[in-house]
This record gives sequence, C-alpha cells and structure tokens, in this order.
Amino acid sequence: MTAIPIQQIKTKEILDWKGLHLLNFRTSSCSQKLRIYLNLKKIDWTSHSVNLAAGKNYTEWFLGINPKGLIPVLVDNGHVEIESNDILMYLEKKFPQNPLIDELQEENMNTLLKDEDNLHEDIRNIAYRYMFGGLGKKSSKGLEVFKNYKSSNSELDKLKMKEVEFYETYGEEGITDKAVKKSLVNFCERYEKFEDDLSNQKYLMGDKLSMLDLAWFIYSYRLYISGFPFRTLYPKVSTWFQDLYVRNEFYKEVNDPLILKLIRQYAKISTALRGKSILALMPK
Repeated sequence: MTAIPIQQIKTKEILDWKGLHLLNFRTSSCSQKLRIYLNLKKIDWTSHSVNLAAGKNYTEWFLGINPKGLIPVLVDNGHVEIESNDILMYLEKKFPQNPLIDELQEENMNTLLKDEDNLHEDIRNIAYRYMFGGLGKKSSKGLEVFKNYKSSNSELDKLKMKEVEFYETYGEEGITDKAVKKSLVNFCERYEKFEDDLSNQKYLMGDKLSMLDLAWFIYSYRLYISGFPFRTLYPKVSTWFQDLYVRNEFYKEVNDPLILKLIRQYAKISTALRGKSILALMPK
C-alpha cells in the first residue's frame, strides 16, 4: 500500500480531519472507481473536489498532501493513502463486510490489479484523443510549479516527473497515431482473455462481483464512449459492461456533465473525418 508518512505531509490541516475523506474529481477515472466502490460498500465518507481542469492538483496545498499531483487521495483520521488500487485494498481490509475480494484470490487480485494499473498510460492515450478533443493541456505556469515542487519524498518526486514528461510531450505533439495503435493492441489482448473467461462465468473473476470488475469497468467505459467496438469484437464483454453500466452505483459516477459530452462528440466526429477513429486504428 502507498501511504504518505505523517512527517512528510506539509498540508497539516488534513491530519485533523475526522472520519473518511476522499480528495477526488468528478470526471477522473480513478476517482470514479473509488466512488463506485464506496457506493457498493455503503461506506460513509466526505468528498473534497480537486478541480483537475483548473489545475488545483498543482497548488502547494494539494502537493503538500500528494507530491505526485494525482487524485484520488484518501485521508482516514489523518492516515493518508494514494494510488487508487492501493486505496481499494486499504478500504477492503478496513471494511470487510460485503467483500469484493475472495480470501483465496487476494494474491491473484493484486497481480491482476497491477496489470490493470500498467495500462494507465494506454487509457490516457485513448481519453486524450477521443474524449477530450485536444483539451487537457496544462498551462505552462501550472506545469512549471508542479515540475519545480520539491517534497521530502525523493521517490515520489521522481515519479512526478513521468507526469511532467507526459504533459510536456502532449502539449507539443498531442497523442500520436502510433501511441493509440499500441494502446489498442494492449487492450485487445486483455479483452480477448476476458471474452473467453466470460463464456463460463458472469464476472471477470467468477460468478461474484469483484474489485477487478470495478477497475475494468472504468477502462471499458472510456473505451466504450470513445467508439471501441465491444459489441462486434467482444460481445460477452459488451454484455458484462452493459449489465454494470445500468446499475445506479456505477452509472451515477460516470454520467458525464453535458459540456464533456459535447466535447466528446466533437472529438469523435473530428477524428472520424480525418480517418483516425478508433475503428480506423484498430489492430488488423
């Protein structure tokens, strides 16, 4: 688990927060995953919105909590956890009722969630090309503040530079066709396995909903609204996704505001007109 030691927290006020608090943003995929989990487990928590679009994750206040500049962040009576999958594992141990991890599958779950997390850059490539329509670029001023911020955790400062590198490259080049094609290959490899698994079971790890379903639902949602051909290529995965999508615990967290839906529609139309839709770039 990725906990931030108390002595490394510079924004001291959060250490006095009582109860469970989640720093999150409405349209952040990892935030959505955490909120779905909290919905399903019926856990009481307090929400704190960190507006990514306005660069609020690059303020000294937020970087004093998580030097990586990423959400979500969980604060539990002064204990701070970062990284969405680590937060899920932390919460599952704290709230074992209605389990989403089978005791016999915990080690396997960790491996599978690690594999899912390794595709974070891939889902970002898809989202920034097909959901945000060229938006999502960071202001040079905000990015400079983020880049120059020094915490007392050298490891997190090094990891932060991967984020800086992505946004600097994105600002100059956007998301290339090569990157999108590579990401689609990676997703197709996983969905081929899921399609086979779902021939004999209702969910990704058996006949009971698990944490892996939550993680892959979020990826699948972003791919689905970007035009990924689930229904034709992976019909069983499509059924699995739609069954979760209509559940209120899931739908209310991913139902985007109107402005984002309009931006997404523009992105899909403009990429299609340029011959660069997901269908056009799918592996042959």
